[in-house]
Amino acid sequence: MNVSELRFVVAEDHDFQRRTLVGLLKRLGAAHVGEAADGAAALELFRTPDAKIDVIISDLDMPGMDGMELIRHVGESGLAVSVILSSAIDRAVLASVEAMTRAYGITLLGAIEKPVTQVKLEAMIERHRPPQPKAAPRAPAPSFSLDDIRQGLANDEFEPFYQPKIDLQTGELTGAEALARWRHPERGIVSPYFFIGAMEEGGLIDELTWKMMAKSARQVRLWAQALPPLTPVISVNLSAKSLGDPEVADHITQIVRDEGVDPGNFVLEVTESAAVNHVARTLETLARLRIRGFRLSIDDYGTGYSSMQQLTRIAFTELKIDQSFVLSALDVEASRVILESSLDMARRLKVHSVAEGVETRAHWDLLLSLGCDIAQGYFIARPMDAAGFAKWAAEWAPPA
Repeated sequence: MNVSELRFVVAEDHDFQRRTLVGLLKRLGAAHVGEAADGAAALELFRTPDAKIDVIISDLDMPGMDGMELIRHVGESGLAVSVILSSAIDRAVLASVEAMTRAYGITLLGAIEKPVTQVKLEAMIERHRPPQPKAAPRAPAPSFSLDDIRQGLANDEFEPFYQPKIDLQTGELTGAEALARWRHPERGIVSPYFFIGAMEEGGLIDELTWKMMAKSARQVRLWAQALPPLTPVISVNLSAKSLGDPEVADHITQIVRDEGVDPGNFVLEVTESAAVNHVARTLETLARLRIRGFRLSIDDYGTGYSSMQQLTRIAFTELKIDQSFVLSALDVEASRVILESSLDMARRLKVHSVAEGVETRAHWDLLLSLGCDIAQGYFIARPMDAAGFAKWAAEWAPPA
């Protein structure tokens, strides 16, 4: 990154701090640096002829238009600019503003606590990347009626895609999560985002669940023969709407046994809010599933209001930490604390801990250092069909 080609704006009300930042930028080779004593003055620099600002370095607590309002105006205007936050405010507040900045769609290079040093500033600037050319307009999002979905079920167009789950300590493949996909004859592979909600509202979610269970059980049996000595443990999501039916446990058990597979090869994932409605029936269903040998996972742990209560009411064997905490744990102290506390709780409760959202080597290394049991995410592999999973499993090698 050639700093001399970038155009900077320094928004800082304190004269000495502003001059210091400008001086640091010039020592790094910056040739175009604008100065502003508040957010309003900074916005005026964007309105000058041929203005093309690449990076804003902004204080947050300024009189008049503060840094947060400046960020809002920049974000809502759609300007292609990167931001570095410079502030001496409490770290927890700074983390909240970082989240706000990203929510406005702004490229955040980082936040530097005052006093700013040349080394820290240079490291932030190196993260800047020129804006990418606008992509071609996307095709309209698919829209499906309940009749379309019903026809897809009748044609057996729904199938599981499998995302691997890896033992962090050994690097070995332990299983996969089965994620529903619609292999549409015209639209190709359709994400569950476009059909799960409609299925739940239209009373079709159970039929989808039966198909996912049956096809996954069949694959477990086939993989046990093709990938010895591995018999993957498959995780399948259960809708909260299904758990109030006392017959669900019997139906799921029968599907798995009809395929000649042991229920112990399945983890049934339920969200934290699953036992909020029809509490007694839901608890009965989950208890029956555990007695039959199925494992239970509390999914998206940390995002529901009843986390602690659910852990005491349901015999979970696995705690699955929501990806939002994993993704932000590298940068947000509060997320890291929640992640560490969740992992410690899993150890104390003697259940497996699973972290989803492992997207980079840094996430992998962090979870490994914190003693997490199982990792899942794009760094390992994206969800894939059964054939793709078998090929991937044969070639998998853990990070060196």
